[in-house]
Amino acid sequence: MRLVAGVDSSTQSCKVVIREAETGKLVRYGQAPHEPGTEIDPEHWWIALQAAASAAGGLDDVEAISVGGQQHGMVCLDSGGAVVRPAMLWNDTRSAPAAAELVAELGDGDPEAGGRAWADAVGAVPVASFTATKLRWLAENEPDNAARTAAVCLPHDWLTWRLAGFGPGVPGGLDALTTEASDASGTGYFSAATGEYRLDLLERALGHAPKLPRVLGPHDSPGTTPEGAKLGVGAGDNAAAALGLHAEPGEFVVSIGTSGTIFAVADNPTSDPAGIVAGFASADGRHLPLVCTLNASRVPDTYAKMLGLKPADFGELALSAPAGAGGLTLVPYLEGERTPNLPDATGSMHGITTQNFTRENLARAAVEGMLCGLAEGADALTESGLACERIVMIGGGARSAAVQQIAPAIFGRPVTVPRPDEYVADGMARQAARVLLGHAPRWDKAPSKEFSAEASDGGARERYARVRGTV
Repeated sequence: MRLVAGVDSSTQSCKVVIREAETGKLVRYGQAPHEPGTEIDPEHWWIALQAAASAAGGLDDVEAISVGGQQHGMVCLDSGGAVVRPAMLWNDTRSAPAAAELVAELGDGDPEAGGRAWADAVGAVPVASFTATKLRWLAENEPDNAARTAAVCLPHDWLTWRLAGFGPGVPGGLDALTTEASDASGTGYFSAATGEYRLDLLERALGHAPKLPRVLGPHDSPGTTPEGAKLGVGAGDNAAAALGLHAEPGEFVVSIGTSGTIFAVADNPTSDPAGIVAGFASADGRHLPLVCTLNASRVPDTYAKMLGLKPADFGELALSAPAGAGGLTLVPYLEGERTPNLPDATGSMHGITTQNFTRENLARAAVEGMLCGLAEGADALTESGLACERIVMIGGGARSAAVQQIAPAIFGRPVTVPRPDEYVADGMARQAARVLLGHAPRWDKAPSKEFSAEASDGGARERYARVRGTV
């Protein structure tokens, strides 16, 4: 029995799955938490990866391993390979003004023209989450650290580099950094359409062009661990999840976690000057147009806490209210928002009357508001020319019975909910298996539940679209 490991180094934790390479059968699993916050010393990721691997029974019998990681994080290294400062994560919005600066600059002061220029250059318009904007923030706010930065990589790049035996003081370390297109396409200085870095945009952001990881193909290997296990090139978390789900064109994947993402595997690149759809790459050599919202599962979680309810009881309360929540509409920008790009926005409740302001309607409005924000992301993908036959819904938030039953009416499409699993880690295990075996493994798709789109949303989408425009 030949074993492979897939790693999901997410915002909140590190998860390791160990599977049979040929069949995909789960053998062992381990998990370890990450420290909270919007910036973190990458060494904590390394410690968590070791702890998660230990909880999974160790990696001594594993022949190949791949790492999927949270996108956009800025890991700056000095000339000796040491981390310059804590890594700024995707959910750190301090660089929102820097993003606006970069967009305007490329348009000679015109943000609209700048949006078109960035979309043409790299397939995406910078927002606060992108690595390029964090580099501009670094140059403006910590110039000494910016000057020390000899190389920039992403969270999964750094972990793969450490697994290969590199780190501070190891000779040739910076030259050994590698990445791949799916994660690189979230930086703001790599084009998924051309497969090349835009060093002029990197230099525009930071003031100089540090060393960047070599971009490998999706089936390439950057080497081995010191123990001899083959390494996969890894991927960004959403691309890894698409690989784990066996996602194909015609399916929109909606991932409901701390943030929400809506993405689809596509054969051709996309370019959205408005910046709503990011033209990322997939982990299999295709493309992964993606829309991200900052407020996903935290929305019902916040309202459940306010009402003093456990998640299951909160879901039952939401389902006891009529579709449309009696006219209550929540715009759920509880911590700013990325789509639309409103980093300083706050949440708001609309349509309150003495008749509809009940616990039941509040719970329903929270679920509907979260889903309406995600559904607008799905609409943006459709408007960019992608066909959607069904929604595939994953993530912690997708396990809620209320979310499962309300989602089809909000999206206006059938919804499939695969069996809960670690799809990012699973995608990386599949990648590791391909590296080990030399061919794509034949793993079965996970069983799923189907929900039809026959019910009415009670006017929730229409009201949401109307009141969101007032924010």
